[in-house]
Amino acid sequence: MNRRKGELTPAAIDRGWPFQIALLAKLSEGKLGEEQALYCNRLMRCSRGHTVFYEDQHYNIHCFATKVGAEAFLAKFGGEWFDPHDRGRGAEWNKWFKGRSAAKAS
Repeated sequence: MNRRKGELTPAAIDRGWPFQIALLAKLSEGKLGEEQALYCNRLMRCSRGHTVFYEDQHYNIHCFATKVGAEAFLAKFGGEWFDPHDRGRGAEWNKWFKGRSAAKAS
């Protein structure tokens, strides 16, 4: 996969903004998306995030530099915590294998 010069890679996003919230994509559209963008201006959210699919649902991953920022977003807009290790690799890069990393830790 080619990268554009200066573009953040998924690995760089995961390192710089490790606190991530998964929110259904339909909850980030239109006026709600605008409201989230304005609210997140002060929360140290990455300008670029991830998208994943889980059980035929599309999720936007909002990435934050601080846990406080992620918790504030979670409290206001809902969603759930996302572990970057649960994201697919290779041909399955856009799939969310929920709980896979938790199962490995057990």
